Amino acid sequence: MNETKSLFDVIGPVMVGPSSSHTAGAVRIGLLAGRIFGEVPQKVKFKLYNSFAKTGKGHGTDKGLLAGVLGMDVDNDSIKKVFNLAKKMNVEYSFEFFEDYNRHPNSVDITFEHENFPKMKISGISVGAGEIAITKINGYKFNISGDYDTLVLIYKDKPGMIYRVTSLLQNRYLNIASMHCDRNAKGKEASMGICLDGYVPDNIIDEINKMDDVYLIRKIEVLKK
Repeated sequence: MNETKSLFDVIGPVMVGPSSSHTAGAVRIGLLAGRIFGEVPQKVKFKLYNSFAKTGKGHGTDKGLLAGVLGMDVDNDSIKKVFNLAKKMNVEYSFEFFEDYNRHPNSVDITFEHENFPKMKISGISVGAGEIAITKINGYKFNISGDYDTLVLIYKDKPGMIYRVTSLLQNRYLNIASMHCDRNAKGKEASMGICLDGYVPDNIIDEINKMDDVYLIRKIEVLKK
């Protein structure tokens, strides 16, 4: 059976920069990670690995990651001058470069800091043609591509939480495309990432926020390609 491909799969994204994986992918990782954090950070640190580290500066990976964190899309001309924009916004940024062949060739860890929010570490990879995935949030495994509206939760691990959240979605006729759950230990913190086929209304977020022991909830809308 022939796999159906979109035009994006064939020609790649409309973007600023020379490389779909190192530039557009970097922007989309930063943009998605920034939405998960939920605020423009006061301080952000990027740890780039392997191919991202070796060729990232030449391909504008550093600019792309920072631009995404500041909320820019892949076609934003301001990506070229993002370092100056970050300084005007009083965003402190730094980059570190590593080789670690246990990591994906195009991978990055982003650490966000803001005085009004807990520190957050988000890991992502660029898999080519501008396609990306967020693979970890604060050490919990996720698989968030930005191709679906997505709910991200971190909560206390206890019986019934998955049922309560998925039942709420079902009652609103929202179909789950994929779901990934993780935890660090029984009865401790756990995570849930739910990709959905439809838009998630704000009242669902309000209902989940009313549940006991939900520490973090984010609604992530589909990224533009």
